[in-house]
Amino acid sequence: MKRFFRKPNQPAQDASSDSAADSATVLVVDDSPTETRILTHTLTKAGYRVETATNGEEAIEAVRQSRPDLILMDVIMPVLNGYQATRQLRRDPQTADIPIIMVTTKDMQTDRAWGMRQGANDYLVKPVDRQLLLERIRDLLGD
Repeated sequence: MKRFFRKPNQPAQDASSDSAADSATVLVVDDSPTETRILTHTLTKAGYRVETATNGEEAIEAVRQSRPDLILMDVIMPVLNGYQATRQLRRDPQTADIPIIMVTTKDMQTDRAWGMRQGANDYLVKPVDRQLLLERIRDLLGD
């Protein structure tokens, strides 16, 4: 299997970054290079370290290897979708406590309910408001 996730980036120094954000790593799981770039830029500008994965299977491997502080999980992806990956992460005692925010284009109430049933802590619809995303991340990380 070819691995596409990257090692953590050094956080960009920004007036809005703080020590809690500087120490947190966020795994962005999305098969869209554009979405991944947008989320990575937003997070690094806010002081977070970022790792990426392009599908649920890569995400599970990355989580087991590096144990990120939080995961942003797309739903519609090849190999293993976001619902399946979230369910697997929640069933594993070593990864069950990592906060997961689903970030997806799936906007139906049934999609949201299903995502939360799989174990997501939050559910945001693309395009995501950057301030709202950072607020939700800070809430889940206790910053």
